[in-house]
Amino acid sequence: MTVRIEESWRRVLQPEFDKPYFELLTDYVRHEYQTCTCYPPAGLIFNAFDTCPFDRVRVVILGQDPYHEPRQAHGLCFSVNDGVDIPPSLQNIYKEIHRDLGLPFPQSGNLQRWAEQGVLLLNATLTVRAHQAGSHQGKGWEELTDAAVAALNREREHLVFMLWGSYAQRKGLFIDRKKHLVLQTSHPSPLSVYRGFDGCGHFSKANKYLTEHGLQPINW
Repeated sequence: MTVRIEESWRRVLQPEFDKPYFELLTDYVRHEYQTCTCYPPAGLIFNAFDTCPFDRVRVVILGQDPYHEPRQAHGLCFSVNDGVDIPPSLQNIYKEIHRDLGLPFPQSGNLQRWAEQGVLLLNATLTVRAHQAGSHQGKGWEELTDAAVAALNREREHLVFMLWGSYAQRKGLFIDRKKHLVLQTSHPSPLSVYRGFDGCGHFSKANKYLTEHGLQPINW
């Protein structure tokens, strides 16, 4: 199957696009978008890949589901469009960056600038029905995004994987800790931020690791 996606990721993921599950997934998603309100907009479903080519990835942040309210989701995990209220989890991320690096609190929740620097902001499930969190889980997206993470683990070196919360940690169990830096803590949501995310220092640790391996740090 031919999929409109950034070329380096098309090369990596083409074996998945040719599998039966992906045809079933695309049929399901197409029907959902035709009959229901779904997010993100159809043209932004692969935005995480399109804005962060395979060979430019330096950091991987794994989310679970797109935001499911109007104007929020635009294909990057934890990120919202300009002009949208910053969600609580992202507020906590910004607070930790301020504590960790002393950077000012941004006025926008749009993380496109991270993606353009090589931060892959990848949700496990790439679409969702409006107002129904988790509604497109278990339809095949997880298999595709597992394949993307596996390819990065296999073909790249010295990446930083930020695994926040038990869901992301399970998804990253197979990552080779000898080739990559894996940073794990609780999810930044208000329900669990106090269990380790506060004070985790992941952003300075990521930049230190990248610098030590001759790579450009991220301007968080």
